[in-house]
Amino acid sequence: MNRLLYLKASPRGSRSHSVAVADAFVEQWKAVNPGAEVVVRNLFEMDLPPFDGDRIMAKYNILHGRGHSLDEKQAWGEIEAIINDFKSFDRYAFAVPMWNFSVPYRLKQYFDILVQPGYTVGMNEKGYFGMLEGKKAFVAYSSGGIYPEGNPVETWDYQSTWLRMILGFIGISDVVSATTNGMLMEGRDARRSDAIVRAAELARGF
Repeated sequence: MNRLLYLKASPRGSRSHSVAVADAFVEQWKAVNPGAEVVVRNLFEMDLPPFDGDRIMAKYNILHGRGHSLDEKQAWGEIEAIINDFKSFDRYAFAVPMWNFSVPYRLKQYFDILVQPGYTVGMNEKGYFGMLEGKKAFVAYSSGGIYPEGNPVETWDYQSTWLRMILGFIGISDVVSATTNGMLMEGRDARRSDAIVRAAELARGF
């Protein structure tokens, strides 16, 4: 299996820095993997169901070993379809801008749907374990500011730290990234160009 799901978490289209970097990665990956399947989806254009009402009741019925009503069964079927679609890929590419020091709400909603016990997360006597081991992910991050290691503002970055954590939680620990930071600051064009070059380099060995 050699299938890549490219998820865009930005609604800005051609003006998105994260999309520009992720596009470079995906195009290079396709070039070195002729015949491989790439599916592109924009989370702001997907019909993601809200995770509330019958859906959350269905989740807790599963956790407590109870059955579903007809409405809950139908609602949970929507959740299962999204999870099964995600799991059908073995590689992922994400374009993720920073919004208010974290990720866009549509990406958070998507993972609220994906992260479910028995589907992407298991539990044993040692605690939780991810069920999607062996898969790979590339992430193109972008941000208006810069949050360097060792600087007090490093702790403001809930974008990359959260996404690495949640991917690892479901078992995807093989994650590489390219970052376009400081996009509202002087020197942004050079940093963006460097990130695009890095993305293409990473794609050749992905």
